[in-house]
Amino acid sequence: MKKNFINTNEWSKNELQSILDFADKLKKDRIQPLLKNKSIALIFFNPSLRTKTSFQIGINELGGNAVIINPGQDAWPIEFNIGKVMNEEAEEHIAEVAKVLSSYCDLIAVRAFPKFQNIEEDIEDHVIRSFEKFATVPIINMETITHPCQELAHILSLQEQLGDLKNKNYLLTWTYHPKALNTAVANSSLMIASKFGMNVTLLCPSKDYLLHNSFLKQAQANCNENNTNFTVSHEINESYLGKDVVYAKSWGSIPFYGKPKEEKEMRDRYKHFIVDEEKMNMTNNALFSHCLPLRRNIKATDGVMDSNYCIAIQEAENRLHVQKSLLVKLLKE
Repeated sequence: MKKNFINTNEWSKNELQSILDFADKLKKDRIQPLLKNKSIALIFFNPSLRTKTSFQIGINELGGNAVIINPGQDAWPIEFNIGKVMNEEAEEHIAEVAKVLSSYCDLIAVRAFPKFQNIEEDIEDHVIRSFEKFATVPIINMETITHPCQELAHILSLQEQLGDLKNKNYLLTWTYHPKALNTAVANSSLMIASKFGMNVTLLCPSKDYLLHNSFLKQAQANCNENNTNFTVSHEINESYLGKDVVYAKSWGSIPFYGKPKEEKEMRDRYKHFIVDEEKMNMTNNALFSHCLPLRRNIKATDGVMDSNYCIAIQEAENRLHVQKSLLVKLLKE
């Protein structure tokens, strides 16, 4: 039976750790023919720099073949609704697309951001779940409403710096951005930090910026299982105090979901959530990271980004290694 990598909740901690352990080995010996004669379709509905580059290079380093597809640009637009009368833009239906690509390729990876119109619909992850339904080969999530590959790179980087993460104090902080962004990395951060046994604090300006309740519940459940703490706070100073890890991300307000212009006035009141040296000095000599891209002196200061405790570049590099490990696991086991 094929195994997919769509959400880390569907994998045990031990399974995820095995991917991280093999990624560490691949990092030391990058060129290996482990995917010789394997073809992987990389489907991008949205722009990408690190994801596209790291997957393409990683597949090449393992001797495989990457096929990059951009639906609506260099490939036909795709319809995902069952029973739809296709009299609009879409030329192909996912029922055929997924099956055809499955007959050509050994694995399909998909990047498809939410539509930012209806949060409850976006939580369902309709696009990638449709690939999962109709494809006969493994599916990898390259970012939808979650970003599980980023989760792996994040945890590997923390383990490289801190060793065992059990009972480390972890802060996910909202930070300012002039636009309302996807919640994917924030959702993923909560899930993976809590799954790996850290005490997790979510810092955001107000209840308007709480993440979707499904992810809050999952983080709480993970912490309950690990006998650790999950805290939601709107107080900056107390949230940074004593933390071992600070992870920053901006995201849009769910009550204003799909209404960025209406949210803008409220968002602009919280520019002081920027991660700066003063806040980092309140921590327990914490590591700082961000998934990138990051607007300097908007999300975090130059001083933070250029510090020796910033591991954002290390985390970005580790995307390459964890994804290679994941590909081998899905295609060789």
